Amino acid sequence: MRIGLVAGEVSGDALGAALITALRERYPDATFCGVGGPKMASTGLELWESSESLAVMGLTEVLKHLPGLLRLRARLRQRFIAAKLDVFVGIDAPEFNLGLAKQLKRAGIATVQYVSPQVWAWRQQRVRTIGQACDLILCLLPFEPAFYAEHGVKAEFVGHPLADQIPFEIDRAAARLELGLRDDSRVVALLPGSRRGEVERLGPEFAAAARWLQHRDPDMQFIAPMANATLRRLFETQCAAVAPRQLIRLVDGHARAVLAACDVAIVASGTATLETALSKRPMVVAYRLGRLTAAMLRWFGLVKVPHFSQPNLLASRELVPEFFQERVSGDDLGREVWQWFESPARVEQLQEEFLDIHHRLRQGGAALAARHIATLLEAKPDVSALR
Repeated sequence: MRIGLVAGEVSGDALGAALITALRERYPDATFCGVGGPKMASTGLELWESSESLAVMGLTEVLKHLPGLLRLRARLRQRFIAAKLDVFVGIDAPEFNLGLAKQLKRAGIATVQYVSPQVWAWRQQRVRTIGQACDLILCLLPFEPAFYAEHGVKAEFVGHPLADQIPFEIDRAAARLELGLRDDSRVVALLPGSRRGEVERLGPEFAAAARWLQHRDPDMQFIAPMANATLRRLFETQCAAVAPRQLIRLVDGHARAVLAACDVAIVASGTATLETALSKRPMVVAYRLGRLTAAMLRWFGLVKVPHFSQPNLLASRELVPEFFQERVSGDDLGREVWQWFESPARVEQLQEEFLDIHHRLRQGGAALAARHIATLLEAKPDVSALR
């Protein structure tokens, strides 16, 4: 069994590692190759390229990287076909993976997209091309398969692996002990993103929010888990320019422990908002694209949903405050964080909502995804003969 995977960024690397582990239980002799990060490599992926190569966001931002991305996709297409894959699994990174999947499907390879593009939210016409590119869509959110069913595209809800990995109850004291944080003070987590573009656009405002909050409570502690050394250096520079020296403590990784330890988090929109919700922590969410990209989204009316953070999408209403584009400011982020500290009853109600979301998303995640991939594979005579 030969399985190809392409995962974009940190969250895709985590999803890919869990999926490889689950697939290996079904196919012990399988080999895995493609694009991923350190977690996928540690589970046995033959790493052809780092997932950081795909960590580009926005419409206009992609343009300057487009020639390199197209060359990479052409190389991968050739190598995957030469490797005689049984199945290709694109993990997130839909702008890159769907084009590759379409080419591989034409070559007779089964294709799967793990993590649905937010086609239900914007550019809904893409659903037809997604169906042409993929034999199966594996959805992390419960409302997504119904949308695909309306358009005749096969999709399955598999839950979210994070819901399986994170316990229903979080031990805050143990997390603070692990991180060396005082247990008698307020702790705010800062998660400005796992991609350079996110940190460039959000980092200064997150640091400014910490400065605003520190004026309110001089004993408040701030801690920021950084996805890699490059982003750490960038955010350190931003913090030095905006906030008092040593106000914000940066740590390498440990995002889950940081979320367990904190009282409130300021989070860049994305998977981190779901991880924060599953950790039962109130949050303030920020999202900022390049100016031209944001203008295009607004001008052409491409966005079809009222919310962009995952907790609010799952609840179909605003559970946590969101700030988009020019509304992102350090003072406003700080004020919203302070509101959580001032409203313990509101925090308690939010935690109940988050627990309900946690139960709905805990479906077996990677194991269920592996089962659906196996069902797809075993419908092929040459694959079922391997069993």
